[in-house]
Amino acid sequence: AVLIILAASIIILLYMITQLGQIVSFINSIAAKANIDIVYIEIILKILAIAYLASFCSEICKDAGAGSLASKVEFSAKIMILVLAIPILMAVLNSILQIL
Repeated sequence: AVLIILAASIIILLYMITQLGQIVSFINSIAAKANIDIVYIEIILKILAIAYLASFCSEICKDAGAGSLASKVEFSAKIMILVLAIPILMAVLNSILQIL
């Protein structure tokens, strides 16, 4: 039963990844029109990808009965997101300091 759930989840994930290409191109076009640095958009997209994949993996672990592994996956994803968010936080702090 676990293998069937895993296979169905992977099929759904692969289908949705193909749909995400349109969303990413839309966000990039909006960022170009708004003169937003593409580096920040890439970081935000990476953060979203990590959050969704971690949630997906965590649910698979929970379905397989590995609740402790699921919590470790979620924790490691939060740390990865925090590390990726540092450049954005620094840009926000620099902007605040320039205003003051």
